[in-house]
Amino acid sequence: MIYAVAAYLHFLAIFLLIALLVLEHQLFRLPLTLERARSLFRIDLMFGIAAGLVLTTGAARALRYGKGLDYYLHNSLFHAKIGLFVLVALLSIYPTVTFLGWRGALKAGELPKVSARTGRWVTLSIRVELLVLLSIPLLAASMARGFGVIV
Repeated sequence: MIYAVAAYLHFLAIFLLIALLVLEHQLFRLPLTLERARSLFRIDLMFGIAAGLVLTTGAARALRYGKGLDYYLHNSLFHAKIGLFVLVALLSIYPTVTFLGWRGALKAGELPKVSARTGRWVTLSIRVELLVLLSIPLLAASMARGFGVIV
């Protein structure tokens, strides 16, 4: 039963991560409002926490509640999944740094200034994150069916 609970928690964390990123994508549009800027700041913080939960629950599954670390380390699709997750993390740096830069303005009750160029880059980063994130379950499903095993 604990294996099912571990899988459930991992999937729940993944769904939360995707939902928060979709919400971020929906809320980030120029011109910003103070309310949306505050929401984006909080949602991005929750996105980081959800990413940590995905990583933690995934590690628990790989180390203890899955098919065993040896299986995962000898599977090329597992390495691809981890690589794509790292890519999502790297892509999320630009929006996160942008939103963190708003902290002072938001605390003062002011609307953060966002240039059109910054807006385009944040939007592009979020969209590429979504695209990459949505490709990971295909690798996971393939891996679960025995594909990618390195002999």
